[in-house]
Amino acid sequence: MSDQRSAVSGWSVVVGVLLITAGLVAIMAPLFAGVAISMVFGWIILFAGIMHIVYAWSERGAVSISWQVLIGLIYIVAAFFIISRPLSALVTLTLVLGFYIAFEGIIELFAYFRMRKFRASIWFLADGVISLILAALIFFHFPSSSVWALGTIVGVSLLFSGWARLTFPMGGRALKTAAV
Repeated sequence: MSDQRSAVSGWSVVVGVLLITAGLVAIMAPLFAGVAISMVFGWIILFAGIMHIVYAWSERGAVSISWQVLIGLIYIVAAFFIISRPLSALVTLTLVLGFYIAFEGIIELFAYFRMRKFRASIWFLADGVISLILAALIFFHFPSSSVWALGTIVGVSLLFSGWARLTFPMGGRALKTAAV
C-alpha cells in the first residue's frame, strides 16, 4: 500500500512540474499559447462535428438525421475556420472569455451580497472584483488584449494546477508525520 502511495505521489510531482512548466511557458509566450489553445479547440470542434454526423445514422426518421447532420456540418465549418485562421479564432475566443469572466464576476458579487454575514464571504467579493477588473482589461484593450489574455489566463491556471499537484503529496506527508 505504501508503494502505491509513493508511486502516486511521484506521478503527482511529475505532473505538477510539467503543469508548472507549461504554465510558465504560456505566461511568457501568451500569444503562442493562445494560438495553440485556439488550434486545440478547433480540433476538438472538428471531432465533435464528425461525431454528430456518425451519430446521425443511429437516429430514426429523416428529420432527426437531418438535424444531426446539419449540427455536425456547422461544427465542421466552424472547426475549419478556427484551424485555418487561428489568430482570428483567438480574437473571438478572447471576446468570449471576456464575457465569461464578466458574467462570473457579477455572479460572485451577488453571492457575496447574499452571504456577506459570513466571514469567508470576503473571498466572493474579492473574486468578483478581480474578475470584473480582468474583464474590463480585456474589453478596454480589445482586440489587442487577444495577444495576451487567453494565453496568460490559461498559463496562470496551469501554474496553480501544477502547484496544487506538486504540494499535495508533500502536504500528505506532513500530515502523516504530524499524526505519528
